[in-house]
Amino acid sequence: MPETKTLSLPVILPSGLEECERCVNRLKDSLLQVEGVLSAEVDTDASSLTLVYDPHLSRLEDVEHRARRIGVELKQKFDHDTLTLIGLDCPDCALKLEKGVCRLRGVLWASTNFASSKLSVEYEPDKVDVASVARRVRELGYDVKESEAHMAGRPDLERAQIIRPQRARLQKQALLTGISGVALIIAGVLSSLGLTVASRVVFGISAAAGGFYAARGAVFSLRSLALDMNFLMTGAALGAIIIGEWFEAAVVMFLFSLGNALEARTVEKTRESVRSLVDLFPTRAVVLRNGTETAMEVSEVRIGDILIVRPGEKVPTDGDVVGGSSTVNEAPITGESVPVEKSVGDSVFAGAVNQRGSFEMCATATSQDNTLARIIHLVEEAQAEKSPSQRFTEVFGRYYTPAVIGLAVLVSVMLPLVTDIALRGAVYTGLTLLVVSCPCALVISTPVAIVSAIGNAARNGVLIKGGAHLEAAGDVSVVAFDKTGTITTGEAQVTDVIPADGFSKEQILSLAASVESRSEHPLAQAILGKAEQERVVVGPITDFEALTGMGAAAKFDGATCVVGNARLMEQLGIEMGPHPEVVADLQRQGKTAVLVASDGQLAGVIALMDTIRETAKDAFGELRAMGIERIVMITGDNETTARAVARDLDVDEYYAELLPQDKVDLVRLLIERHGKVAVVGDGVNDAPALAASTVGIAMGAAGSDVAMETADVALMSDDLSRLPYAIRLSRRAVTIIKQNILFSLLVIGVLIASALAGWLKLSLGVLGHEGSALIVIANGMRLLRFR
Repeated sequence: MPETKTLSLPVILPSGLEECERCVNRLKDSLLQVEGVLSAEVDTDASSLTLVYDPHLSRLEDVEHRARRIGVELKQKFDHDTLTLIGLDCPDCALKLEKGVCRLRGVLWASTNFASSKLSVEYEPDKVDVASVARRVRELGYDVKESEAHMAGRPDLERAQIIRPQRARLQKQALLTGISGVALIIAGVLSSLGLTVASRVVFGISAAAGGFYAARGAVFSLRSLALDMNFLMTGAALGAIIIGEWFEAAVVMFLFSLGNALEARTVEKTRESVRSLVDLFPTRAVVLRNGTETAMEVSEVRIGDILIVRPGEKVPTDGDVVGGSSTVNEAPITGESVPVEKSVGDSVFAGAVNQRGSFEMCATATSQDNTLARIIHLVEEAQAEKSPSQRFTEVFGRYYTPAVIGLAVLVSVMLPLVTDIALRGAVYTGLTLLVVSCPCALVISTPVAIVSAIGNAARNGVLIKGGAHLEAAGDVSVVAFDKTGTITTGEAQVTDVIPADGFSKEQILSLAASVESRSEHPLAQAILGKAEQERVVVGPITDFEALTGMGAAAKFDGATCVVGNARLMEQLGIEMGPHPEVVADLQRQGKTAVLVASDGQLAGVIALMDTIRETAKDAFGELRAMGIERIVMITGDNETTARAVARDLDVDEYYAELLPQDKVDLVRLLIERHGKVAVVGDGVNDAPALAASTVGIAMGAAGSDVAMETADVALMSDDLSRLPYAIRLSRRAVTIIKQNILFSLLVIGVLIASALAGWLKLSLGVLGHEGSALIVIANGMRLLRFR
């Protein structure tokens, strides 16, 4: 059998390549060409490479060297960038732009996301650069947000650079639409007075003003050989003028301009709802250096700096409280509306709002990599990821539009030949067909809904990593929960103190806490916490000895004290009396029993338990009410503890004493039995199970970049009630997407049938086309208000 070697890949997948599926496949294909390599698997989340190779044909050192060299070659040969676009105001334009950029020599792949106004490109840097891509974008009629060094760590400045030109364009578009409308009314009056020539001139002005952006877009679409709605509308208006329908031409251009202006404004509102996350970003910080307070830009803060945060101020970056205390509102990060008490040793997150007290904190992250910056980055990435529904509508539109152009030409030519319809009437029918059949409403139906849902979730402490995960989360039938740290708090607490004859509860706590004061074990910390809470004296000890796997011993107040499990007591010959039954009963309740002895005599038993989260029962009840078929608990903990927790929460199934690989196997089995399965865990220990599930959900992800990166959905707080909200939001989004797609197809069908039957005027066709697009946008935007 060939040997297997796992290699860490910090060099093989440099930044940018690890997120590119095409580059990962190139790496695997290149490695398979190396002599002796039989298979290659890349885990991008863990940045690891597993190679199966034949040691008789190739040495490990040679394979490893070649793998690293291939990674370097890939980084040199391929690069990736995402550009923020300005002026992208129609879904057809997004596809046209995508095709135009792909025609650049050296560009291997391009993807435009209309809803987020982003263009992602993969290119060969030795043949083309980002400046060339930006230049092509401008040639196609759009603008690109410049990337400037002084904006590093200042998303507020970046946002301003996008908003200003976008608002200017919207204002100009509104002005031209207004001119077109006024001219249309004046031309109508002139026509009614019999002033034909004058009315045609003013109709022409109306059409020119309303069609300015459409004609401009049509020229660019011809240049890129990607015909879009601008080309169709401009062609329809020119055709109407040629056959003498001046009024129709002006109405078409006015309605199209009005529809585009309204669409652009409403879509910009959707985009702005997500960009508003940037408003949470603090811009100034007060840094304490050499005893002097200095106000500076947050982008200048370094890790290790001591910052002062006063009442009413935003926390500048992630850090730990090192002085003072306060109440902090973390709702912008976790979605939790109840303020959280913060004192020395507690962590705080960038963007949280300090309320009543002042405190000092030590920065643990810069402005570029703190929790809020990661949230904004992940939301932007999520906007760019296309869902299955979105891919369907885009592919449909890509093939459908050319087919409709062909049909319109065919109708214009054939109708006069096979019927008694005149050429003028046939051309008019063809022009109407061009206008009504463009699938703008269909193409825009999905991305607006997805961006609205992702924006809503982000503002409520839930990160959904893209449209595909949004749709999948709404379709799960089984939810599997890790126990420790997910269903439970992950922190043991003392639940019972049971003294033996001759001892009091205070004595037992004092003995146990004194011995455990030298221990780092989690149970020791829980006992110390209980002693502090009960204000029990913790005395000095000597001769401390940790007894691995059993407990600890020390001298306290002249007596030899032992704290540990029943096995330790048996080994030391300490008489247990009736307490074995007490220990057994505590274990049946899922509790851990710690026995305390002094000078060979049992003093009592302390019971501890990893407590169930307060929100768990309510969350499980909501999930069942929503129709989730099965709730499953998976844990590496022992059978007794798992059974007690499962019984308390009334879960449908539980599986105990599982290793990480066992959890993966179980998740795959659940998927085989029940279909789509969501796994909820902490995003670190449960990463393999999260990856194996249909939807991996990490909870308590705030401050943990690992949790946010590994999961498909991240609940920023430890509040399990966010999970039913996330699933309800996903289901609502899927419903709205289906409504939009069905409505769009229905409208297209009705309009095309009406046009072919000759029942539809050109102007009414434009009204139906633009109206349907506005309806699906408005329907998608309802997700912004979902609660």
